[in-house]
Amino acid sequence: MAPAPAPASAPIEENIDNVIRKLTTLKPLSFGKRANSKVIDGPQKEWIDKIPKTTRDRLEKAGIDISKGYPAFPPANEIPRFLDEAYAIRNKEFPYEERALKADKEKKALLGAAKEVRDLTKHIGTEIVGLQLKDLTEQQKDELALLVAERVVVFFRDQDLSPQEQLSLGEYWGQIERHPQAPFVPLPEREAEEFAKGSGISVIWRRFLNSHFGVDDSFKNRGITSLWHTDLVHEKQPAGLTHLHLDAIPPVGGDTAWSSGYAAYDKLSPALQKFLDGKTAIYRSAHAYLDRENPLKGPVYVEREHPIVRTHPATGWKSLFVNRAMTVRIVGLQEGESKLILDYLFDVFEKNLDIQVRWTWQPTKEGLGTSAIWDNRVSQHNAINDYDFVDDYRHGTRVTALAEIPFFDPESKSQREALGLSLD
Repeated sequence: MAPAPAPASAPIEENIDNVIRKLTTLKPLSFGKRANSKVIDGPQKEWIDKIPKTTRDRLEKAGIDISKGYPAFPPANEIPRFLDEAYAIRNKEFPYEERALKADKEKKALLGAAKEVRDLTKHIGTEIVGLQLKDLTEQQKDELALLVAERVVVFFRDQDLSPQEQLSLGEYWGQIERHPQAPFVPLPEREAEEFAKGSGISVIWRRFLNSHFGVDDSFKNRGITSLWHTDLVHEKQPAGLTHLHLDAIPPVGGDTAWSSGYAAYDKLSPALQKFLDGKTAIYRSAHAYLDRENPLKGPVYVEREHPIVRTHPATGWKSLFVNRAMTVRIVGLQEGESKLILDYLFDVFEKNLDIQVRWTWQPTKEGLGTSAIWDNRVSQHNAINDYDFVDDYRHGTRVTALAEIPFFDPESKSQREALGLSLD
């Protein structure tokens, strides 16, 4: 008897469809070593008992229900896995009002109400003492936006600030970025754009993030996982003001450093400044996605083109706008040329200590937290992961207001030129 005929193999198209369906159940590609595990969404119940006490106290005081789990993630069916989904989140221009343009240039309402104002370095960083961010008037908020635009980053210790109050302050400055993949503080249902229905208050908790996403946080690898960067440069309208509030701070370590884009531009020779003025680069997302047409090609990223030198709308000063983590290439140059120039520009930010400020989040009064507000349009930052999890906890909440489409005004001046300082 002749053997029974072998069953017909499934059509190639059907096999491909099955592969695609399988791929869409995976975590986004850029989530560490566990990127091949199932997507985990919603509140994280297993982490409730690991929340630092000061964080728990702050959340409970704010009336935030963490009994179902903490932090929360966007629903699995709203986390984008394909590149076209990621582009669709915010692919249209939206109105933006630069609040700093409404400020009194002398900032009398803000600075006059402070007990003390301390410039931490010559070029970047100011600490304001004696003000509560939740109590600022609109005039003071406008003046704070201008101060941040001028000094790049401004710090406040001893803050009694709920996540809701932090979000409200961010909303005053612009449309809030609700991250489609990041953990967030669970608030009552809020209206938000499609695919991104988080609260707008991202959770910065390295102990949780490294565990959840499978990041190697060994001592030998820790410096590799911390890079100088600027937030959300892949957006059509990238980040403006970002506000990070730490409610759990290690007794030693856990500092953050910032570097000034204004001063980085002024570090360049006039010839290099002239060469870069008006040129653009490609900026990519931190998170990777799948190509719907070819999901097996590997990770792909959201990419957008922005000016390398951008003009700040409030100060009118030129700022170097590149970062090692997410600036891919200079448009119009060959690959080798682009890499050579970009590597040099990255080094300007990272190696010139005189244009940086390193902030120590301690001390702060018991039961209170410390806030940093910086302008992503004119800065890079780097979290220094020099603390351990056994006894030290670091937890914070972050709110980011998106700003204008980046632009370069050929009539704008550098910071030092505008202030009448030496250009040597």
